[in-house]
Amino acid sequence: MFQGKTALITGGSSGIGLAAARQLRDGGARVAITGRSQEKLDNARDDLGGGVVAIRADMSSLDDLKRMREELQHAFGSLDILFANAGVALGTPLATTEEETYDKIMDANVKGAFFTVQAVLPLMREGGSIILNTSWLNQVGTPGRAVLSASKAAVRSFARTMSAELIDRKIRVNAVSPGSIETPIHRGKNQTEEEFRAYAERVGAQVPIGRMGRPEEIAAAVCFLASDASSYMLGAEIVVDGGRSEL
Repeated sequence: MFQGKTALITGGSSGIGLAAARQLRDGGARVAITGRSQEKLDNARDDLGGGVVAIRADMSSLDDLKRMREELQHAFGSLDILFANAGVALGTPLATTEEETYDKIMDANVKGAFFTVQAVLPLMREGGSIILNTSWLNQVGTPGRAVLSASKAAVRSFARTMSAELIDRKIRVNAVSPGSIETPIHRGKNQTEEEFRAYAERVGAQVPIGRMGRPEEIAAAVCFLASDASSYMLGAEIVVDGGRSEL
């Protein structure tokens, strides 16, 4: 499906990003991943194998993004697919959230997504596909998640505005909106597997379908948006949340 294509997945060392990198690679794409932890990147590259390019970079740092583009250009020359997946998820109660937390979320999720796209645009080929990672939270009002929800609503808006701006280059921009997915972002520090399973069951009980989602289920939607099968989709968002924001 992706033979001859090149793909960049930011935040590709674990969770949804790693699952998307695996499926794109299995589909024939040459894949590059980014992450902030060299150890996690090395583990992901070993897991994926097959000449995957791993670039340590913080998506909220313009210097890192410039270096990332240079490494991509050296490795691939051009880019066909971008999955702007990197981000953070933190609670932000209205009464107690500090400016540092606000900045961390907005820098990673909004600034990071915008300037990641800007950084790779010179490498994007005509007919390329950009997929942004939003969240079911951008559609609902959830207590204690105001800043995270707002950051993802901004990314949802990017899918529309960037599509309008890039249409002359035939670059499509769409979004995938995950629900509660079993990824490391949901795991607490020093949490045992038994404790995480109990957490997953509690959260899953809140989802109409009755469980948390799997990274591979989000990756499948990403691959659809990256492929020619979605060639008539522009500025859209695919919601993959087990019905949590819809029912």
